[in-house]
Amino acid sequence: MDDSGNSETRRNERDLRFGRDRRLRKRGEIRAVFKEGRISSCFGAKLFVLKNTVGHNRIAFTFSRKFGGAVERNRCRRVGREAYRHLQSDVRQGFDLALLVYPVGKDTFSDRMEQLRRLFSKANLFAVNILEDRV
Repeated sequence: MDDSGNSETRRNERDLRFGRDRRLRKRGEIRAVFKEGRISSCFGAKLFVLKNTVGHNRIAFTFSRKFGGAVERNRCRRVGREAYRHLQSDVRQGFDLALLVYPVGKDTFSDRMEQLRRLFSKANLFAVNILEDRV
């Protein structure tokens, strides 16, 4: 039996994972993005973007002080990571990103996807403008 199709599928899934190297983790790096990065905003979130030397994007999800409890923040972080994971192949590489999220009601996957699309488009991070392609 030929396993080539199976290994190809696993390799493609591995490319779409959201590994630790894709996360912006150190406090100083996150502060630098907030201090020196360009800002794009939409309803419920702000995106801070700073060019990096790593060659791939790293992202951090942060929250305003009034953003509910730990359970809500962790769920929002998971939803945001999953939405970013689906969009990352369309996003230009070589940037540190910090997404500051505000509480605006229900936090759903489709809302977060639309929010990230809008923010990435405003920040000119898409290789091709996705919002124009959809109209």
